Amino acid sequence: MWTLRRSLAEQLLARGISPGTISPFPTRGDIVSNDKVKPLSAKPVAPLDTPTDLSDKAVREISQTMNAILADALALYMKTKNFHWHVSGPHFRDYHELLDDQATQIFAGTDDMAERVRKIGGMTLRSIGDIKRLQRIKDNEENYVPPVDMLKELLEDNKAVARAMREAHKLCDEHEDAATASMLEVWIDEAEKRAWFLFEASRKPDQTGH
Repeated sequence: MWTLRRSLAEQLLARGISPGTISPFPTRGDIVSNDKVKPLSAKPVAPLDTPTDLSDKAVREISQTMNAILADALALYMKTKNFHWHVSGPHFRDYHELLDDQATQIFAGTDDMAERVRKIGGMTLRSIGDIKRLQRIKDNEENYVPPVDMLKELLEDNKAVARAMREAHKLCDEHEDAATASMLEVWIDEAEKRAWFLFEASRKPDQTGH
């Protein structure tokens, strides 16, 4: 160690620099490159920083919004499967299959949601904890939920999802992100169709039983 420090001191003296004026080791905020000491960049280029022509603000705001929508989709998927597994009663088969179809559709969109965030250079969800922190859809952990109440709850959840997606669409329009906006249009239509089916399935029968 003494030999290394003495050698460094001799090199500094040879360049006209007093060894006492600098530390022989780089400080936390500096890096050593050849003969010069340079400050670290305030925003290093990350390996996951996907190139995009969208502004940094656009990437940040759209990513945050889409990650919340993704968290809602995953929470809604889990709730729909929960009700699919635990529905009971005379309409079991109809409700069981309806909820399975809807859960499949919801889950099918989640990969595209996450990949869209990555395509524009944002970071997406990494864990169940991320979902829990970002979701607006409330979980239902009751031991028993009447079938019609299940449908009505999911109806309101799907309406909330569609509403959040319309707000996200406005944000995408502001930032001229046509691709994300067009994807949202498809998901909005799907959420509205699910809400329609849930509404019709949850209606009380008339005097004829229909």
